[in-house]
Amino acid sequence: MSRKTDSSTPARKPRIAVYPGTFDPLTSGHLDVLRRASLLFDHVIMAIAVNEIKRPLFTIEERVAMAREALKDVPNTSVEPLHGLTVMFAKERGAVTLIRGLRKFTDFEYEFDLAHTNRMLAPDIETIVLMPSKEQFCTSSTFVKEIAQHKIDEVAQFVPPGVLRCLQAKFAPKKTRAKKTQ
Repeated sequence: MSRKTDSSTPARKPRIAVYPGTFDPLTSGHLDVLRRASLLFDHVIMAIAVNEIKRPLFTIEERVAMAREALKDVPNTSVEPLHGLTVMFAKERGAVTLIRGLRKFTDFEYEFDLAHTNRMLAPDIETIVLMPSKEQFCTSSTFVKEIAQHKIDEVAQFVPPGVLRCLQAKFAPKKTRAKKTQ
């Protein structure tokens, strides 16, 4: 039975979520979480943090471009650079939820503290934790970078094709130069 709406019924405000992170680089695990979040919300913004403390391998522009390419088939998503506090970014965009990925128990304490702090700063924004699929459970950006430095072809199983090309561009020339000097 379908429900009729008349013109006097106010339109529902779109439910927007923000999925923040450094995404250096974007992994298949990140995409898994974002795709599932896109089924729960009207719009999901992947907010890519500058985060110079982590000394990222890729620039913010490179990470945004890789994410946009990887998400071109997910229509209710967008990618934006994130400068400043995540909750302020979320408020400015009308988001009601922050999405966080949780891979293992050791991530829990950090995510718990972060969610609590964000709730103190913005009580009207909830944090939802999603776990990646079992195939992506151990995938992390740190592991991807480590593998890429030594076995670039092996990293393909952990990242989308566009990210693989960017990793090859970062790491393959080093291997080529090393072979030429021997």
